[in-house]
Amino acid sequence: MSMPQLIRFPDAAAQVATLTELVAGRLAAAIADRGSASLVCSGGTTPAPLYDALSRRDLDWSRVQVTGSDERWLPPTDPGSIDNLLHTHLLKDRAAGARFVPLKTADAEPEAAEAEVHARVMAMPRPFTIALLGMGPDGHTASLYPGAPGLERALDLSDPALARAVRPVEAAGSSLRMSLTLRALLDSALIVVFFRGEAKLQVYEAALVNTDPNVLPVSAVLNQASAPVQVFWAP
Repeated sequence: MSMPQLIRFPDAAAQVATLTELVAGRLAAAIADRGSASLVCSGGTTPAPLYDALSRRDLDWSRVQVTGSDERWLPPTDPGSIDNLLHTHLLKDRAAGARFVPLKTADAEPEAAEAEVHARVMAMPRPFTIALLGMGPDGHTASLYPGAPGLERALDLSDPALARAVRPVEAAGSSLRMSLTLRALLDSALIVVFFRGEAKLQVYEAALVNTDPNVLPVSAVLNQASAPVQVFWAP
Protein backbone atom coordinates (compact mmCIF):
# COMPACT_ATOMS: atom_id res chain seq x y z
CA MET A 1 0.00 0.00 0.00
CA SER A 2 1.45 3.33 -1.07
CA MET A 3 0.71 6.69 0.48
CA PRO A 4 -1.71 8.99 -1.32
CA GLN A 5 -0.08 11.64 -3.49
CA LEU A 6 -0.52 15.05 -1.84
CA ILE A 7 -0.46 17.95 -4.29
CA ARG A 8 -0.38 21.45 -2.80
CA PHE A 9 -1.62 24.53 -4.64
CA PRO A 10 -1.01 28.20 -3.85
CA ASP A 11 -4.70 29.05 -4.08
CA ALA A 12 -8.15 27.74 -5.00
CA ALA A 13 -7.93 28.98 -8.59
CA ALA A 14 -4.83 26.91 -9.28
CA GLN A 15 -6.41 23.90 -7.63
CA VAL A 16 -9.53 24.18 -9.80
CA ALA A 17 -7.56 24.77 -13.00
CA THR A 18 -5.38 21.69 -12.53
CA LEU A 19 -8.28 19.51 -11.44
CA THR A 20 -10.35 20.61 -14.44
CA GLU A 21 -7.59 19.50 -16.80
CA LEU A 22 -7.18 16.20 -14.97
CA VAL A 23 -10.87 15.32 -14.96
CA ALA A 24 -11.46 16.37 -18.56
CA GLY A 25 -8.40 14.47 -19.72
CA ARG A 26 -9.40 11.31 -17.88
CA LEU A 27 -12.94 11.43 -19.24
CA ALA A 28 -11.73 12.00 -22.81
CA ALA A 29 -9.25 9.12 -22.55
CA ALA A 30 -11.91 6.75 -21.21
CA ILE A 31 -14.30 7.68 -24.02
CA ALA A 32 -11.55 7.05 -26.57
CA ASP A 33 -10.54 3.73 -24.99
CA ARG A 34 -13.86 2.31 -23.81
CA GLY A 35 -16.51 4.36 -25.57
CA SER A 36 -17.89 5.67 -22.28
CA ALA A 37 -16.83 7.30 -19.03
CA SER A 38 -18.21 7.74 -15.53
CA LEU A 39 -17.74 10.54 -13.03
CA VAL A 40 -18.54 10.53 -9.31
CA CYS A 41 -19.05 14.03 -7.89
CA SER A 42 -18.95 15.28 -4.32
CA GLY A 43 -21.28 17.86 -2.86
CA GLY A 44 -20.67 20.97 -0.79
CA THR A 45 -19.56 24.46 -1.77
CA THR A 46 -15.94 23.69 -2.68
CA PRO A 47 -16.54 21.89 -6.01
CA ALA A 48 -18.97 24.36 -7.63
CA PRO A 49 -16.26 26.33 -9.54
CA LEU A 50 -14.77 23.05 -10.74
CA TYR A 51 -18.14 21.90 -12.07
CA ASP A 52 -18.69 25.23 -13.79
CA ALA A 53 -15.32 24.90 -15.52
CA LEU A 54 -15.97 21.30 -16.55
CA SER A 55 -19.36 22.19 -18.03
CA ARG A 56 -17.56 24.31 -20.63
CA ARG A 57 -15.12 21.60 -21.72
CA ASP A 58 -15.49 20.23 -25.24
CA LEU A 59 -16.09 16.52 -24.59
CA ASP A 60 -18.54 13.98 -25.96
CA TRP A 61 -20.63 14.37 -22.85
CA SER A 62 -23.34 12.07 -24.24
CA ARG A 63 -20.95 9.23 -23.41
CA VAL A 64 -20.41 10.34 -19.81
CA GLN A 65 -22.50 9.18 -16.87
CA VAL A 66 -22.46 11.33 -13.74
CA THR A 67 -23.56 10.53 -10.22
CA GLY A 68 -23.01 11.86 -6.73
CA SER A 69 -20.78 10.36 -4.08
CA ASP A 70 -23.83 10.62 -1.84
CA GLU A 71 -27.16 12.38 -1.60
CA ARG A 72 -29.23 14.09 1.03
CA TRP A 73 -32.76 12.67 1.13
CA LEU A 74 -34.26 15.88 -0.18
CA PRO A 75 -36.28 16.78 -3.29
CA PRO A 76 -34.03 17.21 -6.36
CA THR A 77 -34.96 20.89 -6.52
CA ASP A 78 -33.84 21.54 -2.95
CA PRO A 79 -30.73 23.79 -2.91
CA GLY A 80 -29.15 21.39 -0.41
CA SER A 81 -29.22 18.36 -2.70
CA ILE A 82 -26.26 17.24 -4.80
CA ASP A 83 -28.75 16.71 -7.64
CA ASN A 84 -29.48 20.45 -7.58
CA LEU A 85 -25.79 21.32 -7.27
CA LEU A 86 -24.85 19.26 -10.31
CA HIS A 87 -27.71 20.50 -12.46
CA THR A 88 -26.87 24.10 -11.53
CA HIS A 89 -23.11 23.94 -12.06
CA LEU A 90 -22.15 20.89 -14.16
CA LEU A 91 -25.00 19.49 -16.25
CA LYS A 92 -25.36 22.58 -18.43
CA ASP A 93 -23.66 24.22 -21.42
CA ARG A 94 -21.58 21.57 -23.21
CA ALA A 95 -22.12 19.05 -20.42
CA ALA A 96 -25.90 19.24 -20.66
CA GLY A 97 -25.91 15.98 -22.64
CA ALA A 98 -24.28 13.92 -19.89
CA ARG A 99 -26.47 11.24 -18.34
CA PHE A 100 -27.20 11.89 -14.67
CA VAL A 101 -27.68 8.88 -12.39
CA PRO A 102 -29.56 10.06 -9.28
CA LEU A 103 -29.08 8.50 -5.86
CA LYS A 104 -32.49 9.78 -4.68
CA THR A 105 -35.77 7.97 -5.30
CA ALA A 106 -39.38 8.73 -4.46
CA ASP A 107 -39.20 6.50 -1.38
CA ALA A 108 -39.88 8.21 1.93
CA GLU A 109 -36.71 6.86 3.51
CA PRO A 110 -33.37 5.92 1.97
CA GLU A 111 -33.32 2.39 3.41
CA ALA A 112 -36.25 1.47 1.15
CA ALA A 113 -34.31 2.67 -1.91
CA GLU A 114 -31.04 0.78 -1.39
CA ALA A 115 -31.76 -1.96 -3.93
CA GLU A 116 -32.91 0.45 -6.63
CA VAL A 117 -29.98 2.81 -6.17
CA HIS A 118 -27.56 -0.13 -6.13
CA ALA A 119 -28.95 -1.24 -9.49
CA ARG A 120 -28.57 2.25 -10.95
CA VAL A 121 -24.93 2.46 -9.88
CA MET A 122 -24.25 -1.11 -10.99
CA ALA A 123 -25.36 -0.17 -14.52
CA MET A 124 -22.82 2.66 -14.78
CA PRO A 125 -19.47 2.16 -16.56
CA ARG A 126 -17.12 0.81 -13.91
CA PRO A 127 -14.57 1.10 -12.62
CA PHE A 128 -15.54 4.76 -12.35
CA THR A 129 -13.26 6.83 -14.53
CA ILE A 130 -12.68 9.26 -11.69
CA ALA A 131 -14.25 9.82 -8.29
CA LEU A 132 -14.12 13.30 -6.78
CA LEU A 133 -14.44 13.23 -3.01
CA GLY A 134 -14.49 15.94 -0.41
CA MET A 135 -13.58 15.68 3.25
CA GLY A 136 -15.28 17.23 6.24
CA PRO A 137 -13.63 18.60 9.38
CA ASP A 138 -14.86 15.48 11.21
CA GLY A 139 -13.12 13.21 8.70
CA HIS A 140 -16.22 12.18 6.77
CA THR A 141 -16.25 11.67 3.03
CA ALA A 142 -19.32 11.08 0.85
CA SER A 143 -21.92 10.49 3.62
CA LEU A 144 -19.64 8.19 5.57
CA TYR A 145 -19.83 10.05 8.89
CA PRO A 146 -18.10 8.89 12.06
CA GLY A 147 -20.47 7.09 14.39
CA ALA A 148 -23.44 7.33 12.02
CA PRO A 149 -26.02 4.53 11.98
CA GLY A 150 -25.40 2.65 8.75
CA LEU A 151 -21.68 3.47 8.62
CA GLU A 152 -20.54 -0.06 9.45
CA ARG A 153 -22.49 -1.58 6.55
CA ALA A 154 -21.33 1.12 4.16
CA LEU A 155 -17.69 0.42 5.04
CA ASP A 156 -18.01 -3.38 4.83
CA LEU A 157 -16.06 -4.50 1.76
CA SER A 158 -17.60 -7.96 1.99
CA ASP A 159 -21.04 -6.42 1.42
CA PRO A 160 -21.77 -6.34 -2.35
CA ALA A 161 -23.98 -3.25 -2.04
CA LEU A 162 -22.82 -0.18 -3.96
CA ALA A 163 -25.09 2.20 -2.03
CA ARG A 164 -26.32 2.22 1.55
CA ALA A 165 -28.52 4.44 3.67
CA VAL A 166 -26.65 6.34 6.38
CA ARG A 167 -28.15 8.52 9.11
CA PRO A 168 -25.56 11.02 10.36
CA VAL A 169 -27.34 12.78 13.23
CA GLU A 170 -25.45 16.07 13.06
CA ALA A 171 -24.95 16.33 9.30
CA ALA A 172 -25.95 19.59 7.65
CA GLY A 173 -29.04 19.68 5.48
CA SER A 174 -30.50 16.28 6.27
CA SER A 175 -29.79 13.40 8.62
CA LEU A 176 -31.16 11.00 6.00
CA ARG A 177 -28.55 10.16 3.39
CA MET A 178 -27.76 7.70 0.63
CA SER A 179 -24.04 7.13 0.17
CA LEU A 180 -21.93 5.18 -2.22
CA THR A 181 -20.29 2.45 -0.17
CA LEU A 182 -16.57 2.08 0.34
CA ARG A 183 -16.73 -0.89 -2.03
CA ALA A 184 -18.21 1.34 -4.74
CA LEU A 185 -15.79 4.22 -4.19
CA LEU A 186 -12.75 1.97 -4.39
CA ASP A 187 -13.97 0.66 -7.75
CA SER A 188 -12.46 3.74 -9.39
CA ALA A 189 -9.58 4.16 -11.81
CA LEU A 190 -8.61 7.25 -9.81
CA ILE A 191 -9.88 8.87 -6.63
CA VAL A 192 -9.21 12.55 -6.01
CA VAL A 193 -9.83 13.91 -2.52
CA PHE A 194 -9.82 17.70 -2.62
CA PHE A 195 -10.29 20.24 0.12
CA ARG A 196 -9.03 23.58 1.39
CA GLY A 197 -7.71 25.12 4.58
CA GLU A 198 -5.14 24.33 7.25
CA ALA A 199 -7.69 22.72 9.56
CA LYS A 200 -8.66 20.11 6.99
CA LEU A 201 -5.03 19.49 6.12
CA GLN A 202 -4.51 18.52 9.75
CA VAL A 203 -7.51 16.17 9.56
CA TYR A 204 -6.02 14.58 6.44
CA GLU A 205 -2.67 14.07 8.17
CA ALA A 206 -4.43 12.57 11.19
CA ALA A 207 -6.32 10.14 8.93
CA LEU A 208 -3.05 8.80 7.57
CA VAL A 209 -2.07 7.82 11.12
CA ASN A 210 -5.40 6.92 12.68
CA THR A 211 -6.62 4.26 10.29
CA ASP A 212 -9.80 3.43 12.21
CA PRO A 213 -12.58 4.38 9.75
CA ASN A 214 -15.10 4.56 12.57
CA VAL A 215 -13.16 7.55 13.91
CA LEU A 216 -12.09 9.18 10.62
CA PRO A 217 -13.96 7.46 7.78
CA VAL A 218 -11.85 9.12 5.08
CA SER A 219 -8.96 6.99 6.33
CA ALA A 220 -10.59 3.98 4.64
CA VAL A 221 -10.17 5.74 1.29
CA LEU A 222 -6.66 7.00 1.98
CA ASN A 223 -5.19 3.82 3.47
CA GLN A 224 -5.94 1.12 0.90
CA ALA A 225 -4.30 -0.53 -2.09
CA SER A 226 -7.30 -0.99 -4.40
CA ALA A 227 -7.47 2.41 -6.09
CA PRO A 228 -4.89 5.16 -6.60
CA VAL A 229 -5.59 8.33 -4.63
CA GLN A 230 -4.44 11.88 -5.27
CA VAL A 231 -5.06 14.60 -2.70
CA PHE A 232 -5.46 18.18 -3.93
CA TRP A 233 -5.07 20.84 -1.22
CA ALA A 234 -5.19 24.62 -1.31
CA PRO A 235 -5.16 27.16 1.54
